[in-house]
Amino acid sequence: MNFEYLTKAQEKIGNVPTLVNLVSYRTRQLNHGARPMVKPDHPEQDNHDIVLKEIVEGKLTVEMGVEPPDDLFGNINAAKEDTGPTVVL
Repeated sequence: MNFEYLTKAQEKIGNVPTLVNLVSYRTRQLNHGARPMVKPDHPEQDNHDIVLKEIVEGKLTVEMGVEPPDDLFGNINAAKEDTGPTVVL
């Protein structure tokens, strides 16, 4: 694990449990074929490090306390079209 990226990501997110959840969630997405939002430093770079780099470069953020919409299932198609980098935990 790249400790430089980890330290900078901790500064950006602030809350360690939130950082752990964010990295886990996004790493699962990458493991299942999602494309990274940043260029890997090298071809064998671990997905955890790619996620940390996404956070450090501001490509991946988190919002706390966001209420889900009342019509959550009605907005699924709209959410599929929105590929923004923000993950709501």
